Amino acid sequence: MWKFLCPKRHVESVQEINLHDLKEKGIKGIITDLDNTLVCWNDEAVLPAVTKWLKEAKEKGFQVCIVSNNNKERCEQLSWNLELPAIWQAVKPRRRSFLRALKMMDLQPYQAAVVGDQVFTDILGGNRLGLYTILVKPLSRREFVGTRCVRQFEKVVLFGLKKRGHLK
Repeated sequence: MWKFLCPKRHVESVQEINLHDLKEKGIKGIITDLDNTLVCWNDEAVLPAVTKWLKEAKEKGFQVCIVSNNNKERCEQLSWNLELPAIWQAVKPRRRSFLRALKMMDLQPYQAAVVGDQVFTDILGGNRLGLYTILVKPLSRREFVGTRCVRQFEKVVLFGLKKRGHLK
């Protein structure tokens, strides 16, 4: 059970993700969450550091695709602003949207990483398919009320992973 909830990496933000290291691991595509990973929840502003990181990822040859549980209107606008393809209403951690993203990028699971701020959606979904999973700290404390509730369980899981030496 723990292996499905444990990210391969745990970083403060997307800017801390070493793109060179991902290339060395054979990663060619990045499936990224939207809310509290690339932008603050319920906000349209993209931080300059995130824009810079995405630009660098594209320049290094990575394909990037947004996979979000949020609605079409929010995802379409932000994907247009970020110049990235997006899959909305993804119902993560279900596999279907991750598989769609892989197909869009023409990649196999071992060639892609998942970046997200939630263990029970992004990390669980990515690990179920054998993707390289990276957990980032949420950009903001403001969140959907349901997410705030799930965060309490997530804290317990992260504590357990750290205690067992699976997470720094």
